[in-house]
Amino acid sequence: MAAPLAVNSAASLWGPYKDIWQSVMNAIWKRQPEAIHRLDQVLKKHRSDFISLFRNPPKNVQQHEKVQKASTEGVAIQGQQGTRLLPEQLIREAFILSDLFDIGELAAVELLLAGEHQQPHFPGLTRGLVAVLLYWDGKRCIANSLRTLIQSRQGKTWTLELSQELVSMTTRFTDDLMEQGLTQKILTLVSQIDLNNEFDKLQRERGLGSEKHRKEVSDLIKECRQSLAESLFVWTCQSPLSKDDTLILISFLEKVTVEADGSLDSVNLSLLMALLYCFDVSFVEQGIEDREDLMHRLPLLAERQYIATIHTRLQESQPWKLPGLQATVRLAWALALRGISQLSDVTALAEFTEADEAMAELAVADNVFLFLTESVVGSENFYQEEFYIRKIHNLVTDFLALMPMKVKQLRNRADEDARMIHMSIQMGNDPPISLRRDLEHLMLLIAELYRKDPFNLELALEYWCPSEPLQTSTIMGSYLGVAHQRPPQRQVVLSKFVRQMGDLLPSTIYIPYLKMLRGLASGPQCAHYCFSLLKVNGSSHAENIQGVGGSPVSWEHFFRSLMLYHEHLRKDLPSADSVQYRHLPLRGITQKEQDGLIAFLQLTTVIVNWSENARLALCEHPQWTPVVVILGLLQCSIPPVLKAELLETLTAFGKSPEIAASLWQSLEYTQILQTVRTPGQRQAIGIEVELNEIESRCEEYPLTRAFCRLISTLVESSFPSNLGAGLRPPGFDPYLQFLRDSVFLRFRTRAYRRAAEKWEVAEVVLEVFYKLLRDYEPQLEDFVDQYVELQGDEIIAYKPPGFNLMYHLLNESPMLELSLSLLEEGVKQLDTYAPFPGKKHLEKAVEYCLALLNLTLQKENLFMDLLRESHLSLIVTQLEQLLQGINPRTKKADHVVNIARYLYHGNSNPELAFESAKILCCISCYSNIQIKLVGDFTHDQSTSQKLMAGFVECLDNEDAEELINPDEELEPEKKRARIHHETRIHILNLLIKSLECSPPSLALYLLGYELKKPVSTTNLQDPGVLGCPRTCLHAILNILEKGTETRNGPTAVQESPHLAELCYQVIYQLCACSDTSGPTMRYLRTSQDFLFTQLQYLPFSIKEHEISTLNQMSWLMKTAAIEMRVTSLNRQRSHTQRLLHLLLDDMPVKPYMADGEGGMEDESRSVSGFLHFDTASKVRRKILSILDSIDFSQDIPEPLQLDFFDRVQIEQVIANCEHKNARGQVVCNVKHLHRVLVAEVNALQGMAAIGQRPLLMEEINTILQYVVERNKLLQCLHAKKHALESWRQLVEIILTACPQDLIQAEDRQLIIRDLLHDVHDKILDDDAAQELMPVVAGAVFTLTAHLSQSVKTEQKQPLAVPMTGQSQYILMLDGSFTSSPGSESISMGFASIGDSSLHIILKKLLDFILKTGGGFQRVRTHLYGSLLYYLQIAQRPDEPDTLEAAKKTMWERLTAPEDVFSKLQRENMAIIESYGAALMEVVCRDACDGHEISRMLALALLDRIVSVDKQQQWLLYLSNSGYLKVLVDSLADDDLTLQSLLMPQPPLLKALYTYESKMAFLTRVAKSQQGSLELLRSGVIVRLAQCQVYDMRPETDRQGMYGMRGPPVFIPAPVERYRQILLPALQLCQVILTSSMAQHLQAAGQVLQFLISHSDTIQAILRCQDVSVGSLQELAALTGIISKAALPAPVLRTSKSIWWFRQATSV
Repeated sequence: MAAPLAVNSAASLWGPYKDIWQSVMNAIWKRQPEAIHRLDQVLKKHRSDFISLFRNPPKNVQQHEKVQKASTEGVAIQGQQGTRLLPEQLIREAFILSDLFDIGELAAVELLLAGEHQQPHFPGLTRGLVAVLLYWDGKRCIANSLRTLIQSRQGKTWTLELSQELVSMTTRFTDDLMEQGLTQKILTLVSQIDLNNEFDKLQRERGLGSEKHRKEVSDLIKECRQSLAESLFVWTCQSPLSKDDTLILISFLEKVTVEADGSLDSVNLSLLMALLYCFDVSFVEQGIEDREDLMHRLPLLAERQYIATIHTRLQESQPWKLPGLQATVRLAWALALRGISQLSDVTALAEFTEADEAMAELAVADNVFLFLTESVVGSENFYQEEFYIRKIHNLVTDFLALMPMKVKQLRNRADEDARMIHMSIQMGNDPPISLRRDLEHLMLLIAELYRKDPFNLELALEYWCPSEPLQTSTIMGSYLGVAHQRPPQRQVVLSKFVRQMGDLLPSTIYIPYLKMLRGLASGPQCAHYCFSLLKVNGSSHAENIQGVGGSPVSWEHFFRSLMLYHEHLRKDLPSADSVQYRHLPLRGITQKEQDGLIAFLQLTTVIVNWSENARLALCEHPQWTPVVVILGLLQCSIPPVLKAELLETLTAFGKSPEIAASLWQSLEYTQILQTVRTPGQRQAIGIEVELNEIESRCEEYPLTRAFCRLISTLVESSFPSNLGAGLRPPGFDPYLQFLRDSVFLRFRTRAYRRAAEKWEVAEVVLEVFYKLLRDYEPQLEDFVDQYVELQGDEIIAYKPPGFNLMYHLLNESPMLELSLSLLEEGVKQLDTYAPFPGKKHLEKAVEYCLALLNLTLQKENLFMDLLRESHLSLIVTQLEQLLQGINPRTKKADHVVNIARYLYHGNSNPELAFESAKILCCISCYSNIQIKLVGDFTHDQSTSQKLMAGFVECLDNEDAEELINPDEELEPEKKRARIHHETRIHILNLLIKSLECSPPSLALYLLGYELKKPVSTTNLQDPGVLGCPRTCLHAILNILEKGTETRNGPTAVQESPHLAELCYQVIYQLCACSDTSGPTMRYLRTSQDFLFTQLQYLPFSIKEHEISTLNQMSWLMKTAAIEMRVTSLNRQRSHTQRLLHLLLDDMPVKPYMADGEGGMEDESRSVSGFLHFDTASKVRRKILSILDSIDFSQDIPEPLQLDFFDRVQIEQVIANCEHKNARGQVVCNVKHLHRVLVAEVNALQGMAAIGQRPLLMEEINTILQYVVERNKLLQCLHAKKHALESWRQLVEIILTACPQDLIQAEDRQLIIRDLLHDVHDKILDDDAAQELMPVVAGAVFTLTAHLSQSVKTEQKQPLAVPMTGQSQYILMLDGSFTSSPGSESISMGFASIGDSSLHIILKKLLDFILKTGGGFQRVRTHLYGSLLYYLQIAQRPDEPDTLEAAKKTMWERLTAPEDVFSKLQRENMAIIESYGAALMEVVCRDACDGHEISRMLALALLDRIVSVDKQQQWLLYLSNSGYLKVLVDSLADDDLTLQSLLMPQPPLLKALYTYESKMAFLTRVAKSQQGSLELLRSGVIVRLAQCQVYDMRPETDRQGMYGMRGPPVFIPAPVERYRQILLPALQLCQVILTSSMAQHLQAAGQVLQFLISHSDTIQAILRCQDVSVGSLQELAALTGIISKAALPAPVLRTSKSIWWFRQATSV
């Protein structure tokens, strides 16, 4: 029996094609070096898929039967065991799909199974609908891969700068495909795949779902056709097609038709361009490197047969379906022949090359220029491809340069036609109909071709040949920018064409010529040349040529005409009171004149727009005064269209701030918008009347739109605050009122002849509002009424426009209502996914609406704070509250939902999604709104699903790209990529902020947690499992997962570091929050194995993204720390063990066992067992590598060098501009600083200030640059601290929380040793930043504590186990083995770590202490703690108190060899002493002064050192340098503080602890004879005698002890506190009495004096009836002192002493 047919679960018609496209992308576009080899494998494997392009597996009877029985017998699935039964429904769908796409039955089953698997990515679609998408997506991937492979070929038009290996591989592969008949296959597919037919088929089988699904299917099919056509286009750009393939392409184009609007569709346009590039010989002139080689390979030059065949084919009289298309191809052929004829060695082709004129004549006869204008340049896709523009540019310029006689012929014909028309008009006849307009069409083609320049190619520069006087160093020709280089012949010919066409211009081509100039003036340099041409034309020299009138194409002629019109029309202007004036016949300007004026105004607009020099030169010209004349004409009775053009020209002039300032005043003076009403005036005038009465009636609004654009430009250029002063209350208010009330609020209710104009009006007016609000900063003076004098009266001045807009947007005003309504209408329109008139303008209007809300949210807090301070009687409400209001149309509170719905359109409208995400991110800060939002978002099931899908889609977007320099100019694709990226950032920030609010929050909904039950009961699943939708959590994990299957690790870390950082932060927050921690960690552990996978790739080190990379590692390490803590608590040993292995192993990583469970033997063997061998193969522990990746050094920006500003004041200003950013770091607000500095410069008066302004601005830039660097420094230090903190946290968890037995004791010590060595080396480096010291000191403290504990534990172990069978040898400190008598088994010692390592640690600790210098006392606190722990290591464990207990004689003790503890102690002391007075000084100073904890630890350290200092060096230093005396004297200061501690409710107890530490240290000093002597000298007992606190003994009765009402548990009762004060003093006296042999009498005398001073207290203790532990301790201490102080009789000289002593002894 045959093997059962297996099904590919990834769908053979989709999955593999997706992989091909990914491989092509990685190798060619992303340029990943390792991807080249992978691509080679993929191409070899899938060669057949490219050869049999788009061919589907055929239907098959055997497969049909197999699928038929799949519901009972099942089908085998590749990579899975057994078979899977398929439901009947799926089998039925598979047969439908098989018929629909004519594919094999198993392929259909595969598509459906893949559709089922991918369903969570397409919420709301069934698996069948998803399968349809996958089918076409597979086709799209193969078509795109083909196009990209061909694009990377070596060729004549471009290079992608790829490696030679890759280019050779793709060239070989695509050559092979071409030999197999690729052209024929592509053209067949392009004609076969028809969108309407495919939709009909899908419609019949119900294969189309929602509008979005239809749009997606339609886009995929269109993209397939487009990519196939572009494959041919990019081929012909790089290499020519063969003769047969060229003929096939010509045959295809013969049958092509145009779209409804007369343009070619994008596919046919690509194929036409492909053919035009086949005839391209322009590279021959360009002199590229491999020119000769390319010429030999070009059939046009190498094959006579090729030329003969193509020429014959194109000469055929058989017309094509599109004669214009045939004409275009003929023209291109004629120019190719002319190009060939100019090469030296082509005499053999003379018979063809001489036919070029005839061929060109045929083309012109078929209106080639008209076709090129309407169908090619007019095509929607024409300007989206740089090489289309270049091709048509070459076609036109070749025609003008290579066929000058033809051009002359066109001109002669045009002149002749003009004469005939003129004669006809003279004789009163109609002009002849059969006139040709070829020259006019050529000019209009040039006008259209260069009108737009999306790629900034400035191709029109070829038409301008700089004449000699113009060649200054600032304005160059287009070639190489060399001032006096002779321009190429081609450029000379083209510029001659432009000039000569303007000479003696017939009226018929006057307007086309002006339009041509307008096209050729697009671009900064072109505009300047055109300005100069018009200037020269009007000069006296030109007038001589043109006759008396001067050239009609000159500034002189144009502005003189405008003045004459103005003069003429002004006389006709009736009085303002005449109501009928608007209905007067327009006898001033005829239609023809109007067209001419409009053409010249448009030309002026373009020139003035592009060239600032032209703008200023025209404005400053004394005779022309364009602004004055235009404003004059605007007041006359002329058609709105002409007025609109005049306003557009003014707008162009208004781009210069100098002109804009005067333009505002002129606008106010001329009352274009009436802002002042004169008394007795019956009739309103100005633009408001035009809008309400003329434009509304005509249902066209060119004038209003132009006025809005003018205001928009002027607002940006210059903004006078005192506009209209003297005539009315000064300010912008009348303009804002008109724009708001007359234009914006009424735009929906007006009628529009052209539907798109409605949205154009909305867009331009909203743009003005946006600019006004964007530039507004609320100031305190805005909230105070400013009074101004007007005609003797005091009136209130208008507020700034930004203030008014804020006020309207923070109230339920008509403006806010309309804006929200517009957002609702916008999203409804977008949800239809259908094109409609004005779609682009609607999208832009919606974008401005969203941006206005955004700006309001950003500024509202400051606005409201200032409003509260000012006591102004205005009421405003926060915008986020207003957005919660009820929508009057739907009667629901759905405004925020409408805003969020724009995220669903993130792919097609990234700008809207970006603004929407920004608003939601702003709102998410407010916890009181969260519950309401969750309710609104989840209220309706389908809306909820759509909203979730919108968020996820934005996060999933694959086009997003993080860019390093956001300020540089970007091409549209990059811009979109950046917007997609920023949207993702805002969504992640929204999640982060929202997670900080208490549940239920928006973040929990978006991340898929329970909202109706407790959050901790959530059971997270993979998308699609148990109906779980794909949530933002899945999208985040997906971002971080990408690339984890490769060697390089997560791609997001390298490609979008900031995004990755926020993703890790969200996951950390979910793991750290008690509610979400359980479900999240369970899901990450079981479904994703997330942490282990991610930690493998630590450390991330990408130098250019240092801050983000450090933060990524921080969040990941913190999450890992939580995971290890939780798995340890839950006893999930295998999980903890895996992570420990990963972080701590210093062996190369071996594959881990599948179940992760090893026995104890494995555990111990894998982390240790390689201490003394196999060192060659060791690797660095990951925990150490992570530490290595944190660079402790930090570059500090150079200090400011300023010439004008005062440095101290600038530092002060910078400090004033500091604020906390989102991460809680204090940084300087650069924008605010810039405003402050610029305001300072603007305030300067006088000529000197104006002259120095550029220098001042330059210095401001230097300051801003410095501040940016300083901010970066602060952020970088913060990131390093954060990373170190996280690292320390991880280390602490490993050492404290993880089960001890997972790391063997000896290994634990080695790990701690390595960590201590490394962390010290890094911080002790000279370049290490001091800011990192506190964190490092904390880590050192923890590590030393654990080292001490670990060594002690190890030392105790031998005592715990029976000694039988114990090895007779032990490892000594120096690593040597020594025989061990059983009795000495305790000295097992420091086998694992060795004393040399300990010594290194000690030295580094001491170096660190000294490095802290005078400051950093708190850092030293940690280090003193570390040193204490370290010194504990050398303390002998369980030291017996007496000789008897030690079971040894005194002699045995004295003669015993030095044990390891004494040896280590001695060596430690030697090392400490080697540091000399420097170390002593630091420790002693800290013991005497500073923070309490620091003093306590310094005293404890002194205590420990003095106890082991046999040489008594430290004691000598203490007494000689006076520190001991300072300590003793400080007891007097402590007295008052200690007295306050005996109150029932004491202040802080820290003084008590400090006192105890001090007394403990003094007691330690007193234990040596020398020490007690020094203390007696210092007068310690005298000081104690003077302290009054010992006399304040509290009563010990029950009420006294427990009278406090409910004291905190840790505050002892007053009597206990008293004992804590008294007992150390008694103990000190006792020790001094014991130690002072020689000075016993002196000591006894002083102690008696102490007892006498506090006799009341002593008697109270001796007579105390209370039998408690405390009172007995007091009694014992006191009696001990008294017995030791018993002195010989002569000493008891005073009667008081004798009496007191008797009293004491009698008691």
